[in-house]
Amino acid sequence: MSTETSTANTKARAGNGSRALTPKRAERDAGRPLSAGPLERFLPRSTLLRHLLLALLVMIAITIVLESTGTFRNSQLAAMSYYAIATLGLTLLTGLNGQISLGHGALVAVGGYTTALLLDVDDPLLFPVVCLVAIVVTALVGAVVGAAAARLHGPYLAGATLALAVALPGLALYFSDTLGGEQGLRVTTPRAPDWFDWFISWVSGNSVTGSKYLAYVGWAALAITVFLLTNLVRSRVGRTWRAVRDDEVAAELAGINLGRTRIQAFVVSAACAGLAGAVFAVVVRIATPSAFTIVLSLGLLTAVVLGGLGSLLGAVLGSAVLVFLPQFTTDFGTARGLDDTAAAQLAPLVYGVVLVLVMLLAPAGMVGTVRTRLRGRKRTSAKTTRTNPPEGASGADGNHRASRASEPVDEKEAP
Repeated sequence: MSTETSTANTKARAGNGSRALTPKRAERDAGRPLSAGPLERFLPRSTLLRHLLLALLVMIAITIVLESTGTFRNSQLAAMSYYAIATLGLTLLTGLNGQISLGHGALVAVGGYTTALLLDVDDPLLFPVVCLVAIVVTALVGAVVGAAAARLHGPYLAGATLALAVALPGLALYFSDTLGGEQGLRVTTPRAPDWFDWFISWVSGNSVTGSKYLAYVGWAALAITVFLLTNLVRSRVGRTWRAVRDDEVAAELAGINLGRTRIQAFVVSAACAGLAGAVFAVVVRIATPSAFTIVLSLGLLTAVVLGGLGSLLGAVLGSAVLVFLPQFTTDFGTARGLDDTAAAQLAPLVYGVVLVLVMLLAPAGMVGTVRTRLRGRKRTSAKTTRTNPPEGASGADGNHRASRASEPVDEKEAP
């Protein structure tokens, strides 16, 4: 009975000349699923499985890149991994929840010093366990900071987190006996297990060096972070965070606890910073106060702005710019005849010019601007299709009208 009713509705809509009956519209009106695109046919329907497939593809791609590049590029990719993890957490806090933080470098310092203390023993724990401990400790610090800053907004919140970025690394000087003072703490780098060395040798025929193994560790942590955060953004929690960002009054009227939501966002962001600090400590192999200054916090915020607020892909791209652009500019200046000092001074200038150009020409960031233009093109094409329907659609419309006119009239419906 329901199928007959939907078919009758389809014919009635076809008889009405206001909207053309396209094949996809007929399938939707008849209750049948729309035909999938050529790419969607090969992808799993579950969002969780799609994100898992994406993480596996990222690891396959990074394996190819690491095995085809040298030690220096491996070190750069390892640095990009911890920058990207921290930027992802800051993207959630600033772009998705609307809280401005200038103190994320201090949270990265908590993860880095926790990792250095746990690895500086005779029988250290496994590195994944050390990462989990660093995440938990940093998340607790983030919960305290988030609870204190839950009622702050705009420049007041930015000022509070800026004070955190300035004050927290200074604790290493106050507790110099435990945290090493200005000299910091040496970090024992974990070695690659035998099974991993055998697997990489079997896949690529290359041996695993220390920098390559740390790059694998960093990118594995990055892939796991992207997988978890992508699912979190698409969940009910992510929608709640966006609601608070867009309109706090409407979110509160809808029954959302604003303070608890802000604390949740701060905890998740701090956990990402803790994992980034753990990877940072083993890649740089030292944890010092000079490595976690306000410059690190501003660099992370710059990466978020370059990539696009609220975009996880933009956070990764912004981190790539943060890592590769200075070295590329230095090499370019050296190749053009500049000495090493002048080439090194050219890098901050080019970086600042790129930031200004992005702010002027792409205020939504790289990913945000591309998405906006693609949506504009889709809307334009949709309006054109509605104004000038294709020949097949008008033919189908005429056929439905003719079939409707040739159908016998039921006696009960006759006047």
